[in-house]
Amino acid sequence: MVQSHPHSKTDTHSITNQPTPRGDLDLWLGDAALRDHAFGADSDHLALYGRKIGRADMRAAGRAANRHPPEAVLFDTGGRRLDEVSFHPAYHMMMQAGLGAGYAALPWEGATGGHSTHAAMVYLTTQVDPGVCCPMTMTYAAVPALRASKTLLADWVPKLTARLYDPSVHPLASKTAATMGMALTEKQGGSDLSGTSTQAVRDGDNYRLRGHKWFCSAPMSDGFLTLAQAPGGLSAFVVPRWTDEVRNTIHIQRLKDKLGNRSNASAEIEYADALAYPLGEEGDGLRHLLEMVHHTRLDTALAPAGLMRAALSKAHHWAQNRTLTEARLIDQPLMRSVLADLALDWEGTLALGLHVARAFDGHTDRDRAFARLSVGLAKFIGNKLAPALVCEAMETMGGMGYIEDTGMPLLFRETPLNSIWEGSGNVICLDILRTLRKVPLSGDVLSTELGEVTGQYRQYDAALRTHMQRFPRLPDETQARWYVASLATLLTASVLMRHAPAPIAEAYIATRLDGARGPVAGAISGVDIDAILQRLT
Repeated sequence: MVQSHPHSKTDTHSITNQPTPRGDLDLWLGDAALRDHAFGADSDHLALYGRKIGRADMRAAGRAANRHPPEAVLFDTGGRRLDEVSFHPAYHMMMQAGLGAGYAALPWEGATGGHSTHAAMVYLTTQVDPGVCCPMTMTYAAVPALRASKTLLADWVPKLTARLYDPSVHPLASKTAATMGMALTEKQGGSDLSGTSTQAVRDGDNYRLRGHKWFCSAPMSDGFLTLAQAPGGLSAFVVPRWTDEVRNTIHIQRLKDKLGNRSNASAEIEYADALAYPLGEEGDGLRHLLEMVHHTRLDTALAPAGLMRAALSKAHHWAQNRTLTEARLIDQPLMRSVLADLALDWEGTLALGLHVARAFDGHTDRDRAFARLSVGLAKFIGNKLAPALVCEAMETMGGMGYIEDTGMPLLFRETPLNSIWEGSGNVICLDILRTLRKVPLSGDVLSTELGEVTGQYRQYDAALRTHMQRFPRLPDETQARWYVASLATLLTASVLMRHAPAPIAEAYIATRLDGARGPVAGAISGVDIDAILQRLT
């Protein structure tokens, strides 16, 4: 039976069979799968960060930042425009923890495994507060895009990678550190950025932008990467929040009332002849901005693994400390089957995401080609699995899983976001087909990845043959989702075969590739459930 808390007696009853608060958690030491798959990353750094981010006070800060969402502060008392956003102190606490630990800086400091370490930090931070990952991710991803301008690179990158967090509202030159946001989407275009209508007019060496952006991510950033139509075509710009000692004319219209990601602000803005610095040549905007998108996609591939881990951790703790007819829930065969089945999707998503991150750390043409292709595969499959997993994990807790106190609703609201952000499912599938056509080397590397593990498991070899027979050539658009899901699942299996304990790889292959699985979570048999559940403890 679960032990009662020392202060769990009320006037009317004793509180039993309710798990007590978990206290401090070590999110690195308590996660064997992360330690197995994060090879190549800085394990000492991740050990420190995992211990810090898992503390009870940090987890409480994550919850507080979501309970008290940001508020727009558009004017001062005299009616002068401020165009600011006010955040709860817990938000700033989380930002300081992440940026101070090198979330945005590590990959650009030259150390081995920088992107892998960053990716693992995304996974860890997402378990505590997914919302703060957005501004930190964009700050990280802005660096490669800024290489299109030596001046902007020199001015901005030292502040973006300072391992500090400076939320003060000042010009860039007066700050110890900076963040970078993004404002691309317009209401008439959506994912079709070629439909951008914002206009850019030259003003000396720079430009003035005029237009409306339907989504501006992290509107309190110190600068924004954006697109506008210049005389030479669609072009990329950096728009600073300040011009010398004067606020730039970036007018916040309203904050978006979002399903999740509530600790982070997203806004509609208008550029009212806002000063903008050109990033590259006119007409070449999409190419430069896609550098940023490529790196943010890495984070959207790791975030679902973090959400899955957080949900499973909560469900597993509940099952360990809840009884039913004198037996713990975790000892009930059906509960064990459900949790084990879900755990395979979590570990597969984590393993594939970190495998992709190692390609980002590579320096060869093959590494770059594989990173471009595989990040889409990982983003697609992980984000399709996450909502169902979190929903099932919520259900294991019964009615309590539906209550905000448990943190499960926060996780559930977050699960659709990363599938939508930086390319929804259809966009990603079409981009994967486009990459395979335009970058033949990416397909060659993928074939090598899938082929080098053949001969170990009959079921894997059969599944690979079935895929090749069904898709002897690139499919048309109508079969793109089937094709991408099949490739992503095969690639996940190949990664698990190389880097996970044998019972994990064998169970994944048997249930995801061999058809020995029913249509709902927990409908599995013939796998080593004990070995799988050990990965959760």
